[in-house]
Amino acid sequence: MIPKKLLGDLPREVRVMVAASFFVAVGFGIVVPAIPLFTKSFGVNNSAVGLIISAFAIARFSSGLISGKLVDRFGERPVFTTGIFMVSISSFLCAFAHSYHQLLIFRSAGGLGSSMFSVAAGSIIMRSVSDEHRGRAQSVYNGSFLVGGIAGPAIGGAISAISLRAPFISYGSTLIIAGAVGFFFLSPGKPTTKAESKSDENMGIPEALKLAPYRTALVLTFLTSWVLFGLRSSILPLFVTEELHSTTAVVGLGFTIAALLQGLLLLPAGDISDRQGRRAALLIGTTVVLCGVLMLIFAVHPWMYLASMAIVGLGGAFLSTTPANIVGDVIRGKSGQVIALWQMAGDLGMIIGPIAVGALSDLYSFRTAFTVSAIVFSIAIVLAIRLPETRKSHLQ
Repeated sequence: MIPKKLLGDLPREVRVMVAASFFVAVGFGIVVPAIPLFTKSFGVNNSAVGLIISAFAIARFSSGLISGKLVDRFGERPVFTTGIFMVSISSFLCAFAHSYHQLLIFRSAGGLGSSMFSVAAGSIIMRSVSDEHRGRAQSVYNGSFLVGGIAGPAIGGAISAISLRAPFISYGSTLIIAGAVGFFFLSPGKPTTKAESKSDENMGIPEALKLAPYRTALVLTFLTSWVLFGLRSSILPLFVTEELHSTTAVVGLGFTIAALLQGLLLLPAGDISDRQGRRAALLIGTTVVLCGVLMLIFAVHPWMYLASMAIVGLGGAFLSTTPANIVGDVIRGKSGQVIALWQMAGDLGMIIGPIAVGALSDLYSFRTAFTVSAIVFSIAIVLAIRLPETRKSHLQ
């Protein structure tokens, strides 16, 4: 877990989210390498594999604004715990799916629950700290997720070698633990936060969309989800096993290396975001991740895949926190729907990304899919260059 001294002056809500995210991450890391391989066992093509990945995100995307409304209406705690338990049930059902269509339905059913708990968690983290500490809070939160994620893929690769259904049971079990942490330790009702705006009025979506930094955060989240989640979770395991003729254990090792390096760099990345600015952090992150994707295009040996994952992990330390910091800087009040729309942008990347790269790999090749992803992701560097600074505490 995260050392106690790093949590010292962070509020209770952040500490609870750090603990809960650890258990979510362990299970998520276990199941991610298994999803495309389990889907393939039903005799479908790569596009169908991409659809399984996207279906979960489609459900999240479709229910995002509803989840934001629920957070504003009932508060973070009940929405967080209910959402996590819903995803847990969905995961158990996936473990016992006997056809591709059953798996598709069960994965989709967990999307609403995922939307609920992720919007609630995002609201807690963004609202409970001031902007001069937001980068560190996001880093500690994501760091806890990655500490769990470091072990998860390696465990998942080993479990998948025994049974492709077992990872789903493991994921459902860890989600029950995470939901229990949130239920028993989060404050009931609508929590009091340290960094509420002087105005109690919530920011609406039309007002947020008028802000250039918020629009930039939406696009950056979409592009980051395409690469860091959509690409990695759909065709990348298949590329390693089919094109590089390696094993599921190597797939899991690559995911573990990426998670380990991302976790080691998260706190320095958060410090750069708080001290040097969101723009500086984004420039570093987008450039490094693009280099990692470019390396995949030329990968002909498993060690090149592992090196690419290491590079993507380093850049991901910056991109996994900075867009959230930007949104936290500009929102006012609870603004659950504004937070939900930002998360929906990430879901859209997870919807379009897996389907697009799956179709490109079926029609052309894995390397064509990587090339198109690199071209699309290069837009993020342009946006990082043009981003205005949003840290109010450093502009006063």
